[in-house]
Amino acid sequence: MLTFTRRFPLHSLKFRIGLVLLLSTGTPVYAQIAPQTPADTLRKYETPAGATSTKPWYRGKLVRATIVPAVMIGYGFYTHKGGGFYTNEQANRDIHKLFPTYRTRLDDYLLLAPYAELGLVALAGVESRNDRINTLLVIGKAEAIMLTSVFALKHITRRPRPDGSDNEAFPSGHTAQAFLAASIVHTEFRDKSQWYGIGAYTIATGVGALRMINTKHWQSDVVAGAGFGILSAHLAYLTHRNRWGRKPRLPEGMTLTPTLYGGATGLCFIWRPQ
Repeated sequence: MLTFTRRFPLHSLKFRIGLVLLLSTGTPVYAQIAPQTPADTLRKYETPAGATSTKPWYRGKLVRATIVPAVMIGYGFYTHKGGGFYTNEQANRDIHKLFPTYRTRLDDYLLLAPYAELGLVALAGVESRNDRINTLLVIGKAEAIMLTSVFALKHITRRPRPDGSDNEAFPSGHTAQAFLAASIVHTEFRDKSQWYGIGAYTIATGVGALRMINTKHWQSDVVAGAGFGILSAHLAYLTHRNRWGRKPRLPEGMTLTPTLYGGATGLCFIWRPQ
């Protein structure tokens, strides 16, 4: 038996080519792909650093607080001297077709009913937006704004009432008072339930309707009065910063305590720099 053995030197060209082919058939080829960084969607709507985010003027607090009462007051001014597609006289005639002889003094008592609701809900333990002291301060400020504006306009316009009893028809003070109180209730408890505000505004609307049924006011007086009531409440909240009753705080590391030394009183100031 003859055996032929041929040796290939390691440095020969044929050996090198065969070795490369052998390794390439048994070894998988991996393509080098640049790693992709996932998109950051968590900060998609974040304002870039250094940029300022400003709201358009029509989305500001003042515009949102005044747009609805301004429309109501404007409508009242437009119709209080016979303007509009549905005049005061037409509204008065239609109302007394439905209620020709009905008269009541219920409107004199219902104008403060939203405040009664405010007190009852607070006594029931429902947490309001502000504490009691600040709520009372807002009410006092709103009442001052409403009474000043309403009675000043009554004196300026000298609008006769439908029953001719006097010349203080425009705007309706009863309606302004009821809607002011309803706005306070709505603002204080709207985070808890919208039904508190709905109930208060329903009572206020009933007050305005009764003022027309009792021939004490025209429709323009009632609509404008509601606008002044809502506007007064909104302005009171916009100008109130809830500062009453807050304890003053010193910067971190500083303390101020009362002292008694040698029969004399004083204050001890301690500062520990951080």
